[in-house]
Amino acid sequence: MKKIIALSLLSVAVLGVASATGPKVTAPKAPTTIKCAVMGTETVNIAQATKNKMYADFKGKRYFFCCNGCPAKFKADPAKYEKSASMVIPSGKKMKGAKKAA
Repeated sequence: MKKIIALSLLSVAVLGVASATGPKVTAPKAPTTIKCAVMGTETVNIAQATKNKMYADFKGKRYFFCCNGCPAKFKADPAKYEKSASMVIPSGKKMKGAKKAA
């Protein structure tokens, strides 16, 4: 009788471990490129844009740019580009020098 109880407990433990280690679910990889917030057709390498400080933070999101002309255009009217940006990355920071959206 003790053997039956021990085997039952062992099988329950094994089944519990097997179900806990089921198929692995991996988190989606972070993107390496993103579309320019101003020139929506241009692709921007996120690492390179970050290194060159070609981005702006607005309302807790980071917007990346493809060239030196885009940051000024974005800062002049960030609300305009906020709506048309195809994808942004959360930043947790506020952009300096931007006009407040009405």
